[in-house]
Amino acid sequence: AEMDLDVEIEKIRNDQTGSELKIKKNSKRLKVMEAFKKSGIKPNWMVLEVLPVLPPDLRPLVPLDGGRFATSDLNDLYRRVINRNNRLARLLELKAPEIIVRNEKRMLQESVDSLLDNGRRGKAMTGANKRALKSLADMIKGKSGRFRQNLLGKRVDYSGRSVITVGPTLKLHQCGLPKLMALELFKPFIFSRLEAMGIATTIKAAKKEVESGTPVVWDILEEVIKEHPVMLNRAPTLHRLGIQAFEPVLIEGKAIQLHPLVCAAFNADFDGDQMAVHVPLSIEAQMEARTLMLASNNILFPANGEPSIVPSQDVVLGLYYATRERINGKGEGLVFSDIVEVQRALDNHVVEITAKIAVRLTEWTRDKDTNEFVPETKLVDTTVGRALLSEILPKGLPFSNINKALKKKEISRLISTSFRKCGLKETVVFADKLLQNGFRLATRAGISIAIDDMLVPKEKPGLIERAEKEVKEIEQQYVSGLVTAGERYNKVVDIWGKTGDEVGKVMMSQLSKQKVLDRHGKEVDQESFNSIYMMADSGARGSAAQIRQLSGMRGLMAKPDGSIIETPITANFREGLNVLQYFISTHGARKGLADTALKTANSGYLTRRLVDVTQDLVVTTVDCGTDQGIATRALVEGGEVIESLRDRILGRVAAIDILHPENQLMLVPAGTMLDEDVLEVFEAAGVDEVKVRTPLTCGTRFGLCAKCYGRDLGRGGLVNTGEAVGVIAAQSIGEPGTQLTMRTFHIGGAASRAAVASSVDAKSDGIIGFNATMRYVTNGKGELVVISRSGEIIISDQHGRERERHKVPYGALLSVKADQQVKVGLVLATWDPLTRPIITEFAGKARFENVEEGVTVAKQLDEVTGLSTLVVIDPKRRGAAKVIRPQVKLLDAAGQEVKIPGTDHAVTIGFQVGSLIQIRDGQDLFPGEVLARIPVEGQKTRDITGGLPRVAELFEARSPKDKGTLAEITGTVSFGKETKGKVRLQITDPDGVVHEEL
Repeated sequence: AEMDLDVEIEKIRNDQTGSELKIKKNSKRLKVMEAFKKSGIKPNWMVLEVLPVLPPDLRPLVPLDGGRFATSDLNDLYRRVINRNNRLARLLELKAPEIIVRNEKRMLQESVDSLLDNGRRGKAMTGANKRALKSLADMIKGKSGRFRQNLLGKRVDYSGRSVITVGPTLKLHQCGLPKLMALELFKPFIFSRLEAMGIATTIKAAKKEVESGTPVVWDILEEVIKEHPVMLNRAPTLHRLGIQAFEPVLIEGKAIQLHPLVCAAFNADFDGDQMAVHVPLSIEAQMEARTLMLASNNILFPANGEPSIVPSQDVVLGLYYATRERINGKGEGLVFSDIVEVQRALDNHVVEITAKIAVRLTEWTRDKDTNEFVPETKLVDTTVGRALLSEILPKGLPFSNINKALKKKEISRLISTSFRKCGLKETVVFADKLLQNGFRLATRAGISIAIDDMLVPKEKPGLIERAEKEVKEIEQQYVSGLVTAGERYNKVVDIWGKTGDEVGKVMMSQLSKQKVLDRHGKEVDQESFNSIYMMADSGARGSAAQIRQLSGMRGLMAKPDGSIIETPITANFREGLNVLQYFISTHGARKGLADTALKTANSGYLTRRLVDVTQDLVVTTVDCGTDQGIATRALVEGGEVIESLRDRILGRVAAIDILHPENQLMLVPAGTMLDEDVLEVFEAAGVDEVKVRTPLTCGTRFGLCAKCYGRDLGRGGLVNTGEAVGVIAAQSIGEPGTQLTMRTFHIGGAASRAAVASSVDAKSDGIIGFNATMRYVTNGKGELVVISRSGEIIISDQHGRERERHKVPYGALLSVKADQQVKVGLVLATWDPLTRPIITEFAGKARFENVEEGVTVAKQLDEVTGLSTLVVIDPKRRGAAKVIRPQVKLLDAAGQEVKIPGTDHAVTIGFQVGSLIQIRDGQDLFPGEVLARIPVEGQKTRDITGGLPRVAELFEARSPKDKGTLAEITGTVSFGKETKGKVRLQITDPDGVVHEEL
């Protein structure tokens, strides 16, 4: 049964067939044949002649009581193969008819297939109980297979798990370990101590001693546990901080106590979460756990360098309340000589904690030269709460850092600054003190919420009424045929979306301000002390979106398929929902829960794939010596800074010497790591572009060098050699993905939809300019209509430096001219976001070509309105040999075709499929007039889970949809002849060389 590859390949190559199917099949066969030929594998080796048989121990036959046997699925599968094989041999011996033999061969093939991988081909083989049998491949693959279950995921000794609860009195590096658990975990250590002390002579005796639980055993346990760290882990371990080491503190009870500040890193809460404890045994393991994994050594996230031990929830609320200032508080304007006096005044109710006072306090600043701390005493204006909080500031951190209302972001920044200025040890102590104070202050503040705190804005009914009127107008337009059903839906959704936002705005502005009398009896506004507002504003709990549902309006809801229901819920939870509104709400809430369950798996899979591809990326050398890099500047889009230069280059290494932009003096030499201090120098000097080293240009042969990678974000210094940066990168992308999917259901189905931009306005004063590709015409009304696809408005200051640039879409109306002076907030251009127009650049009389009803256009009759519109349809639907494109030509007064100036080409404007033609044949047109419009797709809600596949696609480098072709050269465009319904496009460059593009 030899197969001559060359002959077969020749046969396929010479096959002159015209059918699509045959060509496809042949090309596939050819591919396989060529591969066989190239590799030198003989095709007949691909046919199995022997099957390996698994040793009997791995497919046991277990006798059950009652004389029956339980057998492994594999035995079943092997039995089928043997039976069919023997039957086939017998049939061949008997020279049975072809059809019977062929059937038997097919069955044999099927049984072999399902032994190797059941269910891969056709239906899975089932046993007596309709359950798919577990084949050889099933034993190995997947989560419960050999690799992930038994080889990578072994169960380990010296481990335990229990429910976690909060341990507010612990230090950051401690955890509370239940005594019973500790006794079990540290048993061998206790045995050896008992023997060493001579209390027990044998292990057996020691065991008895431990089981009897004599007081001496507990003393020894205390001794053994001292300075012996244990590791705590919470599943799912999404990043490096999912396992950390702590020093155990023995506690009564059966729950592990966890320090509140490490909850963020573990993503733990105390609603019944469990955690696992592991004991490092050898001295080396204990050393590693202590130096690398101790919780107080991991206070920054390795993903972004933010602190991971930031207080949250009630702690934030307490600190925020204590550092707010109240106008005309009790004891306002008093002056104190020191903090002790302030404390006394507060205890005796002379002042309240939010009162504005002045106090003398001492600041310690680090001297640049001697590195010693120098005290400096001064009188500062502050509040009682802030003054008392200044007691816990570490030396070297100025009081100005806490002389403001401490919101969550501010506290995070405070801890970050402390880490950079005062070092790790001080920061850990500081964070712990902040925590203690936060708990105490939150208790003393006594903030609670009542239903009266949810203030419904007075303007709400008016806003809703206005929106309803606008919707009615659009219904009118729809009835009279000015807009299509799709456009009507889009506009209605847009109106309600905007209204919801406006109600939210007026609600927040009412909630956030309250009128009070100051010391002199004048009425002034101050930031509100409304409990709900304070919770959201401080970042403790809740968000503007949630408050909006409580006392604004719930807004638009999504159907389960993601499309938006066009009638919004105008009520809020404070007023209460009626039955219909409640029913609509259930959609969103349920979808949130279902999504959370389903999408978390996808996100975990993304992390696995990322780790798989990056796991061998390690920092191997300190410096590869390259001077290449990427010139980096701030990301600016539409005049808004999306990411500042500082954020983009912080922690990277300069690739070349960086010079002062004005006097060309060297600021920092190449090879310097750009930390916060260097960046302050840059900002002062006005550096706006820096060339930094990057892993993309690293010259190391295998792995990376430390200089190209830059700062190790989790530790704050240059990365060490041997750091597994690939895995850290993979975890840093995978972890937020998983978190986000779990967060979907918190909003509860309220449609989150990007409000569509329909205008741009100036963000700064300056002079208007347009970019090179901007073209526009003046229409009959004297408005400027943009007719270029990539036009941009540029605003520059009086020195000609560009301040901002805004992209302007095709068909927008410009409200400014070139070289015009503009002020902040002036609208520069407006457009209809829901339709894309087709516009004429020249005047003339319209003459339709190929606009044939039923061929290229269809008359759409709207049942509701009884009006008809012309819609361009795809002519592919009917078999035309030559593709005809509906288009319009322009005629001048003499009836001649209008030509494009400078050429002898007639102006032809094509209508693309799906466009609605708005003009009549023979109509007189002005430049800038809209000939047709293309409705934009209706919007679906975007929840985060929609974003995950997009992220995965980025990494997979998929071929893009709707891709464009860019011109490779500059020149003149001409269209060649049509072939197979496609037009040839040629570009002739200035030297006369013709390039075929399509």
